[in-house]
Amino acid sequence: MRMTGMRGMTGWGRSITALLALATACGCTVQAADGGGKQRSPVRIELPSSAPPSTPAEEKGGNENKPSATPTKPPPAVLWSRGDSGRDVRELQARLRQVAWLFDGPTGTYDDLTERAVKGFQGKRGLPRTGETDTVTWQRLLRMTHEPGKWELYLMGGQPAAAPDPRCLTGRVLCIDKTSRTLRWMIDGRTVSTMAVRFGSRYTPTREGVFSVYWKSRHHVSTLYDSPMPYAMFFSGGQAVHYSSDFAARGYAGASHGCVNVRDERAIAELYAQVRSGDKVVVYW
Repeated sequence: MRMTGMRGMTGWGRSITALLALATACGCTVQAADGGGKQRSPVRIELPSSAPPSTPAEEKGGNENKPSATPTKPPPAVLWSRGDSGRDVRELQARLRQVAWLFDGPTGTYDDLTERAVKGFQGKRGLPRTGETDTVTWQRLLRMTHEPGKWELYLMGGQPAAAPDPRCLTGRVLCIDKTSRTLRWMIDGRTVSTMAVRFGSRYTPTREGVFSVYWKSRHHVSTLYDSPMPYAMFFSGGQAVHYSSDFAARGYAGASHGCVNVRDERAIAELYAQVRSGDKVVVYW
């Protein structure tokens, strides 16, 4: 006999049909615990989760590819660099001598030797080798050294330039003081620049007196000693003011053959460009 709809179903069949219809309407999952036996097993209905479905980005880790903002640390402030001068630079040089990175001076002028010493100190301690004394370099040096006294500041490697000789107060003058081992470039009594110098030994002394520049030779080489004399400004026979790479390397441990050696090449290059033939030279104790 043919039956339509639910009229011919048993009570169990009608219940199953109703549950399936309900599950379909609400999006639930219907699962039988065991369909193999004769005993009818209860039907479990799994209700859907209220959480929204995950997106592909969430399944792959969310914002893992989004760059994170890292704050940039500003570089330490520079306290002194090449060309600076003064008492603070003198203290820096004295402290560099204490840790054996500088072997002459202090002169009070931040020259090429000081820059080279600072680079060495920085590199040994893993700091950027800038040659400039920044706050980090200075604090590191302070922790390793003691406060220098007067002897370390002024008497170990040349005293501060004293008042110039009266003969230097008029005109254009290379005013050279053997006591403080300094050269002043002066115009009408005003000091334009000051630099550290060294002189001849007791066997080849630098002559003292009042002279004048009679010849300039930018790339001069000594015919007597076969040694370079860049930026030479001759004032007395074969004696001249000139740059010395030996002075730059060895400091006051060496001596000239009578010339006035300058160790800061940049400083003497500037001086050479300003000095004229005929300008006065005064060398004195």
